[in-house]
Amino acid sequence: MTDFRCAAASRERGDALAGTASTVRSYLLLEHAGPWGVDVLRDARLPDGLGAHLRELSGRHRVRVLLVRRSGRGAGDAGVRAFACRAAGPDSWTETTVLEGLEDARDLDLGALGAGRSLGLEPHDAPLLAVCTHGRHDACCAELGRPVALALAGGPHAEGVWETSHVGGDRFAGNLVVLPRGLYYGGLDQESALAVADATAAGEVLLDHFRGRSDLPMGAQAADVAIRRELDLTGLDDVLARSVRVEGDVTTARFDVAGHGAREVVVRRVPGETTHRLTCSARRDDPVPRHEVVEVRDAS
Repeated sequence: MTDFRCAAASRERGDALAGTASTVRSYLLLEHAGPWGVDVLRDARLPDGLGAHLRELSGRHRVRVLLVRRSGRGAGDAGVRAFACRAAGPDSWTETTVLEGLEDARDLDLGALGAGRSLGLEPHDAPLLAVCTHGRHDACCAELGRPVALALAGGPHAEGVWETSHVGGDRFAGNLVVLPRGLYYGGLDQESALAVADATAAGEVLLDHFRGRSDLPMGAQAADVAIRRELDLTGLDDVLARSVRVEGDVTTARFDVAGHGAREVVVRRVPGETTHRLTCSARRDDPVPRHEVVEVRDAS
């Protein structure tokens, strides 16, 4: 079934986007034009031993390492651009530097990054728009991601646009992550991607394609989106998570909500009733879980 496309199948099923962002708080982006292979830290043409080194440290310290490249144009700097990002709501931050070569990535302190501490690099205030175009990982990411990246690279927010390796959720291609906030968007085309870029520049989220915040567990992501939809709140900090409790398939999240005081949301993870191929390369069918909002209550 080489013509199978997981993103088309997902859209036909109507898979819910809310609560599907990868759960990541710390990111390291390294410029690498490619090829990336299927697994970037195993297959990309990195200096000898660097991939294994980054894989070990990133796993130990819970840092997502992404390879990135410019879309439709060459690198803007001599050397290798690197970004360290921490997703932490209003306290999110990005730092950057230009390495002489990829080998110098060994000197970056992933332990500090994983703990949310500065690496001592140059502060970077502008948001990054990271579009997944990792076609060797999943065909949909290339077929749907590259047109999105090219459209953004030709728009008014081009300086922040990077193509990136796998970010999670192939079936939601085109996927875009806004860093450092860790805002995941899915199901994008050129027009909706430009709308995401405009919303980001205005300090807002675009609810129609919003998958969730990567610094929250998936159930809390779904709760955040539910409150935003109920009250039509799009400001980045209109909904602030104060506590999250996960007990099995039930998540209880408490938020401070702009103009509405404190709200508590109970969300249940519901297993899918049928199974499907969830990626283009999947060798088996799996259920499609979703998040069901059980209750939204005042917690003031």
